[in-house]
Amino acid sequence: MAALGGLAAAPALAQDTAPAAPPAQSAPAARPAEQPTRPAPATRRPGHTVPTTAPSDEQSYRRETVFGINFNTQGGLIGGVNVRSSRVVDDRRLWFWSLEGVFFKNQKEEPYTNPYTGGSFTLYKSNYAFALRPSIGIQHVLFRKAAEAGVQVNALLSAGPSIGLLMPYYISYDETWERRGSGGPSQSDVIVDEQYNPNKHVRDYIIDRAPFFAGISNTKVVPGAHLRGALSFEYGRYRDAVAGAEVGFLLETYTQRLLTFDPPSAVGNPADQNALNKQFYPSVYLTLYLGHRN
Repeated sequence: MAALGGLAAAPALAQDTAPAAPPAQSAPAARPAEQPTRPAPATRRPGHTVPTTAPSDEQSYRRETVFGINFNTQGGLIGGVNVRSSRVVDDRRLWFWSLEGVFFKNQKEEPYTNPYTGGSFTLYKSNYAFALRPSIGIQHVLFRKAAEAGVQVNALLSAGPSIGLLMPYYISYDETWERRGSGGPSQSDVIVDEQYNPNKHVRDYIIDRAPFFAGISNTKVVPGAHLRGALSFEYGRYRDAVAGAEVGFLLETYTQRLLTFDPPSAVGNPADQNALNKQFYPSVYLTLYLGHRN
């Protein structure tokens, strides 16, 4: 009985000493989603400018300067010269300032040559007339040329003051010959340079015209204003070079008539003088110009 009791106790002891089952492992915790890394902001150094977007190929310049020769219906063979400086506003517009100097020629002017001396002068001319025209305006690109060739068409509109300049027209007059009244000039004659006055000077005793700037100290200023509209046609293969032609009209007025032609009373009358010396100067012009961009 004691033996049986020992055998019965053995399994129970074995059960008591059996190793315990390992605990169930829990599932690993979910890892947080990775945030996208952002590049560190660029540090700005003192005096360093962050570059802006580069200009397009069509408008890769910021300034333009051109110089031109003017031909107009109120001037002579060459009417004048001008300079224009432009600043780019956007791909289609430019603001500009310009300065133009022109010479007026009266349509009734007639050259005369002294048969004794061979000297020449202009009959009844009393003053040279010039105009300085500072102006500001806007240029609009209508049709753009290709990068390396073609023609660009622009429309221009500008206005500004006009500064009229009347410089006396001087002649060399032989006073001795006039008093003598016969023969011809001699080396001992008294010859004076003075402003041509057709009511005083007899053309037969005018030796020649005096030096161009002889009367510059007596120049008179006549203020006025002008308005201009034009189309320009630009040529050229290189972006930094400008060449072209400008065709347009100009309306100009002054506070008084510009007296350039003064026939004597025996030839004309006051009404003729008003008709020959104008206050309002409309004109059509052509300007050929060259310049550069940067």
